[in-house]
Amino acid sequence: MKIERNDKPLIFSSTSIPDIFFNEYLSEAPGDYIKVYLYMLFLSKYSKDIKINDLSKKLGLSFQTIQDATKYWEEHGVILRKNTGYIIHDLQEIEINKLYKPKVALSAEDIKNIDKNKARAAVIENINNKFFQGIMPPSWYSDIDLWFRKYEFDDDVMYSLFNYCYNQGALHKNYIQVVADSWHKSHIKTFEDLDVYYNKQEKLQSLYKSISKKLGYTRLLNEYEKEYIQKWYCDYNYDLNVIEIALKRSTSKSNLSFEYYDKILTDWHERNFKTTVEITDFLNEYKSKKNAVKKLEKKTGYSNYDQRELTDLDKLYSNLKL
Repeated sequence: MKIERNDKPLIFSSTSIPDIFFNEYLSEAPGDYIKVYLYMLFLSKYSKDIKINDLSKKLGLSFQTIQDATKYWEEHGVILRKNTGYIIHDLQEIEINKLYKPKVALSAEDIKNIDKNKARAAVIENINNKFFQGIMPPSWYSDIDLWFRKYEFDDDVMYSLFNYCYNQGALHKNYIQVVADSWHKSHIKTFEDLDVYYNKQEKLQSLYKSISKKLGYTRLLNEYEKEYIQKWYCDYNYDLNVIEIALKRSTSKSNLSFEYYDKILTDWHERNFKTTVEITDFLNEYKSKKNAVKKLEKKTGYSNYDQRELTDLDKLYSNLKL
């Protein structure tokens, strides 16, 4: 890559970096990759060949890091590899090409959605002013438009998405994408959906604490244990009163796993039990049948009855304190 040399001596020359670099690329790129790009930008003003080995020695970075950095900037369209070296693209020109979409006439669908688009534009402008101090990178506009279409969020949900990520101190695209995916999987489209979701999450947090306390845990629940609780509460619609029945254990066993509790609660769910009364009646009936069989065995001295169901239940409920 040969470029005409600057006539000024090095001490009087400068390297210009467009503001779009700070808004669009700085927060996303690893520090070493930024270091490589800036030095390549500096070298691009001079009639010098760029060699990977030279960059590695000059910047004090490994050969692999230099390769990874150049590959990263290639993938983002910032530089272009050629047989003779690299071309450094103009970042401002890249953004203009992204945003410039010539349109000579409005379609019937465009006219129909004018009011909707105006409201959406107002929300995006509010996002720009609130979370980016009025200098939101241009590419974010197309990303937000894509998220609107992909997730079908209404305007209030989109604003809430940015507000949540901002409060988490993670206002970058990858994190926003992860949260948006999570909300979409929870069937959130409207602000009412989001409100229901928040209420459910609040109740789940309370349930985590209550169950952890009843089990005497001094540690936090891990993600796998939380997944069990989510299933009991969200899929089975069991509240703490029902779950607590399963949590009660006899003194004969300790350190029972969540898998054990899950088997009990799943059995109740498959039997279509919904209330503590139904469950308590079932357990009392099971206990009565078990006692009756024991009395019969003691009276007759014969213990070869077909008790498969009771035996299976005994394995499941023998450790349960009624």
